[in-house]
Amino acid sequence: MRIEVSFEGNKKVNAAFNGFTIHTDQPIISGGEETAPTPFDLFLASFATCAGIYVKGFCDNRNLPTDKIKLFQDVVYNKTSKLVTKINIEIQLPENFPEKYHEALITVAGKCKVKQQMFCPPEVSVTTKVLN
Repeated sequence: MRIEVSFEGNKKVNAAFNGFTIHTDQPIISGGEETAPTPFDLFLASFATCAGIYVKGFCDNRNLPTDKIKLFQDVVYNKTSKLVTKINIEIQLPENFPEKYHEALITVAGKCKVKQQMFCPPEVSVTTKVLN
């Protein structure tokens, strides 16, 4: 996958790929206009949405309705480094959701590819190229 990054102005940075454009911005306190999530916020949201698609797939495979299921993610930060130390995801289920699937939902949510990637961080290289 190739992602093209462009600069829209001020602190806005966009990523285009596969026909989509993801917009990012920075908070006002950081000089941005707060018109879109920060890149780091999108990174964190990818955990919750990835867990969500695994939960959705599990339910779809069993013809279980998902319209009343919600996932909530809470993030704990180290106060000094400001880096994330813990991510908690809570799956809220309707009262009539079969109890026999509760643990299985926790298991499938934990199989999220974003989470798995964290255990195998990629090598990242940065280069420059001068265009003629």
